[in-house]
Amino acid sequence: MTLTFSKRIAVQAALVTILAAAAATVVSGNDQVPIPESKSQITTWFNQNIRPYRERKATLDPALYAAEEGVRIVKVRKDGSGDYTRITDAVKAVPAGNTKRVIIDIGPGEYHEKVTIDYSQPFVTLVGSSPKDRPVITFGGTAKQYGTVDSATIIALSKYFVGANLIIKNSAPRPDPYKKDGQALALRINGDKAAFFNCKFTGFQDTLCDDKGYHFFKDCYIEGTVDFIFGRGTSLYVNAELYVIGDKGLTVITAQGRNQDKEDTGYSFVHSVIHGTGNGTTYLGRPWGGMPRVIYAYTEMSSIIQPGGWSDNFHPERTDKLYYGEYKSTGPGSNKAKRVKFAKELTFDQVKPFITLGYIKAASWLLPPPRPY
Repeated sequence: MTLTFSKRIAVQAALVTILAAAAATVVSGNDQVPIPESKSQITTWFNQNIRPYRERKATLDPALYAAEEGVRIVKVRKDGSGDYTRITDAVKAVPAGNTKRVIIDIGPGEYHEKVTIDYSQPFVTLVGSSPKDRPVITFGGTAKQYGTVDSATIIALSKYFVGANLIIKNSAPRPDPYKKDGQALALRINGDKAAFFNCKFTGFQDTLCDDKGYHFFKDCYIEGTVDFIFGRGTSLYVNAELYVIGDKGLTVITAQGRNQDKEDTGYSFVHSVIHGTGNGTTYLGRPWGGMPRVIYAYTEMSSIIQPGGWSDNFHPERTDKLYYGEYKSTGPGSNKAKRVKFAKELTFDQVKPFITLGYIKAASWLLPPPRPY
C-alpha cells in the first residue's frame, strides 16, 4: 500500500509523539512500576526506574538538579590523611543555606561522635568509602540525657540527605522496656526526601526514628527490641533485614505514628527478611498514632513472629482505625491461621500503591546511590 504525502506526514508525527513519550518515560523514570515478585529482579527494577540525574532534568526538583551539578567531595579519615578527622567537623563546614551537593566520604574505622545535620544544611551525603569495610558511627545517648528523639547518634534534619555504606549504632545498654527514659536511637531522619543504601542501624528500644517526610531504604539492616522502627514517615523499605533481639521481654518491630485519614504516611516493607532470637513473641507492629499504617509484602517471616502478628496496644476499641496489611509473605511467621481480625490480607490491587516508588513520590527526588556502592 502506498501512503499519500499527507498520510506519511501524519504517521511520522505519530511516531515522533510515541518516541517522545518513550523518551520521557526513560528520562523521568517510572515510579508507578511495582516492585517485582521475584527478589532477584530488584536491582534491575531499581536501575530501570531510577535513572541518573542528568537524564531527568524535566522531572527532578529544580533545586536538587542544580545541587547535583555542583558536587563537592570532602574526606574524613581517622589517620589524618583526609580533610578532616571527625565527621562532626566536616558537617559543621557545610554552610547554612547550602545549595550544592556535599559528599562527606568517610574512611573505615570507629567514630565516637554525635552528628547533627541541621535544617539549614540540605544536600548532604554521608558515604562510607568502602561498601565492605563500612565506618562505624557510634554514641551512647539515651532519652534520660537528651530526650527520646534527640538521643540519636545521627540526626538528619535537612532535605535531600543521603546515607550509604554506614554502620550507625547507639551503644547505650539495653533498657527495661517497662521503664521510662531508656530509649536510645541510632538514627533520627526528620528531613524530607532522604535515602539510605547499604546501611546498618543497631540499638535496642527505638533504634530508628523514621520521623517525617518521604524516605527510601534499600539493602539496609535494622536491629532492635521494642518499637525499633517508629515515627510518622512515609517510607519504602526494599530488601531490608530486620533483626529482633527477642530473648526476653516485649518485642515489637514498628510503631508507626499516623493519626488522621488525610495523612499520607506509613511504612511499606517489600522483600524484607525478619529473623532474630525468641520464639513466637514478636509483633510486626503496634500503634503509636491513632491510625498507623504498615504493610509487609513478599516478606520472609521466621518463627519469632507472634501468631496474631499485630498488637492493638491494649485498645481494642480502636482496631477499625488500624491499617496493618500483608501480601504474599512467606515463612512460619507469615501463617494467617491465627492472625488478629484487624490484620488485612491484601489483594494485588490493594497493595500496589505501597510497592511502587510512587508511594514516596520518587520521580522528583530519588537518585541512584553514590559511588562506591
